[in-house]
Amino acid sequence: MAETKYGKYILREPLERGTAPMLHICGEEGCIGSQFSGFPVEVQLLTITAPTSFPHPPHTHDADEIFFIFGSNPMNYYDFDAEIEFHFGEEKEKHIIDYTCIVYIPKGVQHSPIAITKVNKPFQWMHILFTPKYVMSTGDVTQHPAHPRAKYSPEEIKKFKEL
Repeated sequence: MAETKYGKYILREPLERGTAPMLHICGEEGCIGSQFSGFPVEVQLLTITAPTSFPHPPHTHDADEIFFIFGSNPMNYYDFDAEIEFHFGEEKEKHIIDYTCIVYIPKGVQHSPIAITKVNKPFQWMHILFTPKYVMSTGDVTQHPAHPRAKYSPEEIKKFKEL
């Protein structure tokens, strides 16, 4: 496709073929998935197909964060059959989420661990952190995992896009 004036604003995602779709956008140069310099928020969209635990220790952010948790049936996002353990605050108040919802984490509110304990149907998980790069303000930030795309070289990513 020929380059156009505004074509640069259309992302072709996900990069990985044959795996659950994933989109990651952030605004800081060098951030894995960074497509738009100066993008004002960090966004990640995942399709969850199996139980997993997010490896983040309890932490806070200096910006608000929102999680969108939706069933993956585009005709009915309430068609949800999974279970998530979500912990809030220093006291690690536990919530079981087994329904479509939006979770708001105000800046400075501790959260994690987060564990997806049951997935009978795949679902969509999206988070938006209202800052250009994912940064933990408190918690053991040395435990922050590498982004899943970090395992691919720029050459491998280019090959994925050509498939």
